[in-house]
Amino acid sequence: MVSTSPSKEDQSMSKWTEGDPARRAKWWYSTFHSVTAMIGAGVLSLPYAMAYLGWGPGIMVLALSWCMTLNTMWQMIQLHECVPGTRFDRYIDLGRHAFGPKLGPWIVLPQQLIVQVGCDIVYMVTGGKCLKKFMEMTCASCTPIRQSYWILIFGGIHFFLSQLPNFNSVAGVSLAAAVMSLSYSTIAWAGSLAHGQIDNVSYAYKSTSAADYMFRVFNALGEISFAFAGHAVVLEIQATIPSTPEKPSKIPMWKGALGAYFINAICYFPVAIIGYWAFGQDVDDNVLTDLKRPAWLIASANLMVVVHVIGSYQVYAMPVFDMLERMMMKRLNFPPGIALRLLTRSTYVAFTLFVGVTFPFFGDLLGFFGGFGFAPTSYFLPCVMWLLIKKPKRFSTKWFINWACIFVGVFIMIASTIGGFRNIVTDSSTYRFYT
Repeated sequence: MVSTSPSKEDQSMSKWTEGDPARRAKWWYSTFHSVTAMIGAGVLSLPYAMAYLGWGPGIMVLALSWCMTLNTMWQMIQLHECVPGTRFDRYIDLGRHAFGPKLGPWIVLPQQLIVQVGCDIVYMVTGGKCLKKFMEMTCASCTPIRQSYWILIFGGIHFFLSQLPNFNSVAGVSLAAAVMSLSYSTIAWAGSLAHGQIDNVSYAYKSTSAADYMFRVFNALGEISFAFAGHAVVLEIQATIPSTPEKPSKIPMWKGALGAYFINAICYFPVAIIGYWAFGQDVDDNVLTDLKRPAWLIASANLMVVVHVIGSYQVYAMPVFDMLERMMMKRLNFPPGIALRLLTRSTYVAFTLFVGVTFPFFGDLLGFFGGFGFAPTSYFLPCVMWLLIKKPKRFSTKWFINWACIFVGVFIMIASTIGGFRNIVTDSSTYRFYT
């Protein structure tokens, strides 16, 4: 039975942002933070996912994911202040309230960390690859540099940016990232449209063994899941918005979320459909790499991706920084200050950089992390918490919708985790590390 009165843990849940200057964010802050968190590397792999799913199933899965995650986003925004006088400013806080103080952290925290750390690892790889592509297109006579070095250069930027104290301080970076995401998504689909269909374009399913194709389809489901990733930080974003009984934060936050999902739709669907239309089953796992002309525009798009993933990395890393610093202060009695921030944040950046350099398999990483972490946090954990906290009438419309989302989300989680992991193992067998 879930208690409706706030526990001691609940009563302290709104205090984590007291170090911030104020809860002064406007509704449009939530729009560009959500866009930055959601629209990222995943959008460029959507045509590749379509190549394994085909026209009908591909569009259906994409549309279903958009509707399901919009519904779960609305649920999380509503649950942010479901207890009068208490704000659940972090996913783990809401998990404690829904599942209990002992079980809640074990259910929610691992999933949220997988999303946040997984995103940052993928963004390390994406940033390095796009930096490499940008330099190759703008300086053909330059001596080629290993991809590992480009990932290291991209990671070096974050050793400095990670020292920014909180969400409000990265608002400018996040806004620039949101603008970039809309820009390079537009270049991706407009460039594909201008490129036109390749010679002998084929929309047939790829010719491979039945077992390999099944795992690749599973991985494609994970890639689509990865494209809907903003839920892991939605409560932290909502925590920056002021709230009063007369004007609760859920009103401006939902307004901002709708704006973010509108931008999401005009980015995702054209890229997925037009990219697949132009290149068919031969599309790359990053559609920008298939586009060669005009060179200056494609080079600009790659640079835009770099700017965007710089902002996205910080949006996902901020809650992890907060958690690590609180743990260091609580468990090791580490004094708050610059030394703590320098130690914890630099260590985290170094860890994500190391994993990104070691396993730079863009499409496989998307599928694995998309299934293992993104499907629970975006597709079905909000539905489980809604059923536990709100207790909708059995067999009512809301009850059926939530259970349907849970079943679909669990299937996507299991299938894409298996597919992504298998593909990482397969691809790493032919890969020379640190080259």
